[in-house]
Amino acid sequence: MRYLLAFICTLAVAFPVAAQDSGFYAGGHIGQATAKDACDNVAGPGVSCDDEDTAWKILGGYQLNRNLGLELGYTDLGEVSASGPGGTASVEAKALELVGVGSLPLGERFSVYGKAGVYRGETDATASTALLTGSFSETNNDLTFGVGARYDLTQNVALRAEWQRYADVGGGEIGESDVDVLSVGALFRF
Repeated sequence: MRYLLAFICTLAVAFPVAAQDSGFYAGGHIGQATAKDACDNVAGPGVSCDDEDTAWKILGGYQLNRNLGLELGYTDLGEVSASGPGGTASVEAKALELVGVGSLPLGERFSVYGKAGVYRGETDATASTALLTGSFSETNNDLTFGVGARYDLTQNVALRAEWQRYADVGGGEIGESDVDVLSVGALFRF
């Protein structure tokens, strides 16, 4: 009988701890996106190219256990723009992603994590010259991965800082570029 009582007491203590390590969460990030190869072939007198812009993300996830979670997110990767005497061009990119997140706690409130998964990207390009103006869109699927750190302010609120790469965003007529996003964000657990 006392073993049964000890077992029940152990479960009573373990379940609240397990409940803290699993459950739904939502959050958002803001930071800077850099399209790594976007300005490589843009050159000439009077031509400027900007391959950095503000990026933001909204996300929702489920923490399966203390070390593993799944996230679904929507990221606005910003815009790359070029201008010169001949006209202007710009490309905006967005991504819908599904990633697995592996966490390694390094203390009671601090952990590091890695993430990897897939994204579906959409790029919208516009170009305007003295003779022609046009726009077109493309979609692509590829891999995304990143690393970050999380600090738990409370049981339900955490801060994150991360770097994430979206491989080969674009394609076809627009061209491909890896996009790196460096961001900070907050998570809210339910």
